[in-house]
Amino acid sequence: MADSATYLYAITREKDRADPERLAGVAGVAGAPVRAVPQAGLVAYVSTVPLAEFGEEPLRRSLEDLDWVGETARAHHRVVETVAMDAATAPVRLVTVYSGDAQVRAMLERRHEDLATVLAQVAGRREWGVKVYAHPARPASPVGARAPESPEASGAGPGTAYLRRRKASLRGRDEAWREAAERAEHIHEALADVAVATRRHRAQDPRLSGRDEWMLLNGAYLVDEDRRGEFAAAVEGLREPGIDVEITGPWAPYSFTALEFAAPEDRDGG
Repeated sequence: MADSATYLYAITREKDRADPERLAGVAGVAGAPVRAVPQAGLVAYVSTVPLAEFGEEPLRRSLEDLDWVGETARAHHRVVETVAMDAATAPVRLVTVYSGDAQVRAMLERRHEDLATVLAQVAGRREWGVKVYAHPARPASPVGARAPESPEASGAGPGTAYLRRRKASLRGRDEAWREAAERAEHIHEALADVAVATRRHRAQDPRLSGRDEWMLLNGAYLVDEDRRGEFAAAVEGLREPGIDVEITGPWAPYSFTALEFAAPEDRDGG
């Protein structure tokens, strides 16, 4: 039985394949070299990996190891970004493994039409990420507002007074959220005017973002290469007090090549 498998990173069109010399200097997952598998006018970028690490059972255990996942994700991303420097690229999701090159070639034949369509859509374009944050604001006291009455003066007990203050605080927080969300929506609409396509991802948990502020927008924008300066300028022009706009990229178009690989039919046969 074979003791190795084929790990898939990304797919390009053969007519604009990645620079082999550039790829030769990049280590893939598990330190494996990266190579090209051409078929049907497309090219898959792969590595040969050991089944002892990338077989079904070892993978199930490894995917519970956050250090392993992080290291593998960094290697995967490094290869994808290297390929995308030279070619319109369809990145493949992390840990997509085939039994061998023959299965990869069969997939390229079977999925040729879908892949060619996706690659044509992202050619000459890159993905940019934009996140918008706002600090949870304390409601400002209205001008001319009276100081809060003491429980004795208002005739309310301490518990009732606390509940009133708590209700007012929550109401102010809700209003601040709505205002900040409206500003984030304006930012998204302005950036969508420059982009050719957009995707809105779920707001990240603060444990992932590393920030305590509200994340109001986690957007991806597919932008023509010749408009990247315009897009960056649009982001800068949308910054305002109380709102933090974070831009990252350019990236391979991960958010715009949502094809599933290694489906059950792709794993059948050799």
